[in-house]
Amino acid sequence: MAFFVGRDREARRAYGFDEIALVPGAVTVNPEEVNISVKLGSVELEIPFLASAMDGVVDAKFAVAMGKEGGLAVLNLDGIHSRYENVEEVYERIAAAPPEAATELVQKLYKEPVKEKLIGQRVKEIKKGGGAAAVSCIPMNAEKFAPLAQEAGADLFVVQSTVATVRHIASKYKVVDLNKLVKGLKIPVIIGNTVSYTAALELMDTGCAALLIGVGPGAACTSRGVLGIGVPQVTATVDCAAARDFYFKKTGKYVSIITDGGMNMGGEICKAFASGADAVMVGSAFARAKEAPGRGYHWGMATPHHNLPRGTRIHVGTSGTLEEILYGPARTDDGTQNLVGALRTCMGTVGARNIKEMQLTELIIAPAIQHEGKIFQKAQRVGMGK
Repeated sequence: MAFFVGRDREARRAYGFDEIALVPGAVTVNPEEVNISVKLGSVELEIPFLASAMDGVVDAKFAVAMGKEGGLAVLNLDGIHSRYENVEEVYERIAAAPPEAATELVQKLYKEPVKEKLIGQRVKEIKKGGGAAAVSCIPMNAEKFAPLAQEAGADLFVVQSTVATVRHIASKYKVVDLNKLVKGLKIPVIIGNTVSYTAALELMDTGCAALLIGVGPGAACTSRGVLGIGVPQVTATVDCAAARDFYFKKTGKYVSIITDGGMNMGGEICKAFASGADAVMVGSAFARAKEAPGRGYHWGMATPHHNLPRGTRIHVGTSGTLEEILYGPARTDDGTQNLVGALRTCMGTVGARNIKEMQLTELIIAPAIQHEGKIFQKAQRVGMGK
């Protein structure tokens, strides 16, 4: 439904995770018996969780650890891992910087040229650990980096920018042909990010295996404030999932939808799947793992932009191991640990035996439900009152 925000100017109402809730089902399922596996192209995952391609979240060691837990971590090829042989020193400098100097330091450190030999080296480090290797870069670098990553043994390639479209107009530089790029690779390609039905449909025509959904919701992202753009994640996911379903009926090809960003606790992840997601990509929740390389810090992918940074460095702390964050036992009371358990329990409660059934969950608009009756939690700043 459209609303008028002024004379002859319509605006569509959109919804985020805080504004909806899921309705329990008339049938319930044993959480241990639900199927949460997902397939992204030829890559099969035991759990539908991806770790964001952000330097504070993923290094080669974390990618291996995430793979052993059944998920997938994406390594950022535009970051420090392809610029520095020894990244530990770089991490130490970023973690030690005072808040007022962090962005400028990150911009300086990311001016170091990319060394192409490190691309293959990082992929091989992940593969040596026994996991699937997924790597990411911006469209401008994709034509150069993708073949190098594929040759080194990468299993999946991600082309990621703030907003991705097939129809990009530019006269000052060569526009990347996403159709040619995807068709020229033997490994599945994920493209992001997008938030609209039309743009999602056009991106699906490239032959990609999945789309990343979300503009600006990440904990370390500032795009919504700097640029004023974005669509709340529930509406963005619903719209792009509708494009996926239409495209599947039209072509018989299923393009997975991955909700990317804005999810810090189990309930938000459950709402993403109920909105139509096939998988989720999470950053800050994994940046808090002991295995994460950021030393308790997390920074946006566009933080190092030399002219208009659209991210910042934030302190997220370290809350537990990756296993605890994914599978528990939870040692926090706010839903930020045992994310897999939360998803399984929610699916059982709404009567969903698999992800496809979870996508059919009844949604209600309920912006106050998370804090309804939680006056003591709020007063004591525990649980949902933090």
